[in-house]
Amino acid sequence: MELNKRLAEAAHAVQSISPLRPQVALVLGSGLGFIEEALGEISSLAYRDIPHFKASAVSGHAGRLLVGTMEGVPVMILSGRIHYYEGHSLDEVCFAVRTAVRAGVRTVILTNAAGAIHPEWHPGEVMMISDQLNLQGANVLAGPHDPALGERFPDMSNLYDAGLRQRVREWAAASSAGLREGVYAGLLGPTYETPAEVRMLKTLGADAVGMSTVQEAIAAHHMGARVLGFSVLTNLAAGVSPHPLSHAEVKETADAVRPHVLSLLRHVVPLV
Repeated sequence: MELNKRLAEAAHAVQSISPLRPQVALVLGSGLGFIEEALGEISSLAYRDIPHFKASAVSGHAGRLLVGTMEGVPVMILSGRIHYYEGHSLDEVCFAVRTAVRAGVRTVILTNAAGAIHPEWHPGEVMMISDQLNLQGANVLAGPHDPALGERFPDMSNLYDAGLRQRVREWAAASSAGLREGVYAGLLGPTYETPAEVRMLKTLGADAVGMSTVQEAIAAHHMGARVLGFSVLTNLAAGVSPHPLSHAEVKETADAVRPHVLSLLRHVVPLV
């Protein structure tokens, strides 16, 4: 079945769970499922019950879609994502985000857990993504073109919406939120990067590195949605960190920064 028809079926199922029609969607990265706590008026649906959805097998990704309110704003939450390194196609990786946009979402806020490359940054801080490096060796838009989704050669110069970032930047400055801003590098994974690869990424201008987000940002932007991105810096990247990296550390740090991240998103969602 062609992608456009699959998206229509999935969007219909999503819209059926609540009378709310969110304009904002939040995609939750590793260990960030606690953001669900900020929702009111919750309706939910497991990914397995949404046509054509697939659930992640990675620990820390719940695999459910929720519709509710955050600070009075109707929002959709994609709690958990699947990853390219799990063996899924990029169309499958981006299907949930595309479904959100097809269901009426106009702003997609992508979150992830990432390793800090910038030498002055520390685990527990949050970076607003200003731009990205897609180093996964593929692009979700490659292959047959469907004009119903967007144009063939979309411009990427404003991938992470400059107007939205300015609003968040002004709020962060006024509230002394301590928000970082920088470039996110998306690699394939599932291995963490070698010290040599981290040195390369630093040379290329990356401030943080992870294994997700870049394809979803492209897909959402391609369909006309505005995109914001936030990386929770859960560890120092290899060669920066003095000890071996682990997924357990990622989840532990994400849990430790829960109040900060919840406060950030409670303030950001009304801004968009």
